[in-house]
Amino acid sequence: MALVDTSTEFGQRVQRRLESEVVVWLTTQGKDGTPEPSPVWFLRESDDEVIIYSQPNKPKVRNIEARPVVALTFNSTPSGGDVVIFHGEARVDPDAPAAADHADYLAKYNASIKGLGMTVQQFSDEYSVPIRVRLTRLRGF
Repeated sequence: MALVDTSTEFGQRVQRRLESEVVVWLTTQGKDGTPEPSPVWFLRESDDEVIIYSQPNKPKVRNIEARPVVALTFNSTPSGGDVVIFHGEARVDPDAPAAADHADYLAKYNASIKGLGMTVQQFSDEYSVPIRVRLTRLRGF
C-alpha cells in the first residue's frame, strides 16, 4: 500500500507538495538527542524514497550515520495549517548518482543552482554526499 493515499484530499495535497515544493525540513538527531532541523532540497524518486544532496562533514551527515531515524517536514501555512510530516530512515548512499548526473534532480533545481551563482558541476562537487530517505510514515492535516 502506498504511503500517500491520493484518493483522499489530504493525500492529494501531500502529492502536490511532493511534486512542487523546493525545500523540505530534514530533522536529524544530534548525539545529545537534540532535534536538528535543516532546510534541504529534495527529489522524490519513488513512492517511498527521496534523495537529498549534502555538503560533506555537516552535522546532518554525521547524525544520519549515527542515528538514521529522521523526519521531513514541509512548512505549514502562516496559521499552522497544511501540516505534512514524514518519518523516515536515512542513509548516505555512495552508489547514488552525483547531482550533476541526476537528470530529474537537475530538471527541478537547475535554475536554483544557477541562482546560487554556481555551475551544475560546482554544485555537484560541493554537495557531494547523496542521502536517501526511505519514507516510513506520514502524518498531518
